[in-house]
Amino acid sequence: MDLATRIAEMIEPTVTDMGFALVRVRLMGGNTPILQIMAERPDGTMTIEGCEELSRALSAYLDVEDPIDGEYNLEVSSPGIDRPLTRLSDFTRFQGLEAKVELNAGHEGQRRFRGRLRGVEGSDILLDAEDGEHRLPWHAVHQAKLVLNDELINEPPRPVLADQPSEQEL
Repeated sequence: MDLATRIAEMIEPTVTDMGFALVRVRLMGGNTPILQIMAERPDGTMTIEGCEELSRALSAYLDVEDPIDGEYNLEVSSPGIDRPLTRLSDFTRFQGLEAKVELNAGHEGQRRFRGRLRGVEGSDILLDAEDGEHRLPWHAVHQAKLVLNDELINEPPRPVLADQPSEQEL
């Protein structure tokens, strides 16, 4: 298990107790690493005040637990409008919107797909692209995100769906 995943498991109870849903934890390298934590309210929104509140609480918690050797910067943010899709339930939650999906390895002769989300069937993501419908295996997804376009800009926030107990994150 990588460090970002361990940190996500450590902080998720605190994030949840504070009334937020954890979207993604990412540790990015450099001379001074950045610990990026994305979260949102269950209604799909996030305010600057929410980010500040969560940042203060997680900073104190991480100072005590000290999971990262050395200095790092903590960055708490909303997932943004063209948010990453990190849970299988996100592909149902944002059904009908356009997304980009990149796989770990080739599938149907390609690694990158772009199209309209049609939901989930079993553990496959259904994506309607210009060249037809694709069934992409969830376990093969490297990264995915919504495409920033006028439709997305005009889309109201969508509430967080209850996650399946066995659901894994990217």
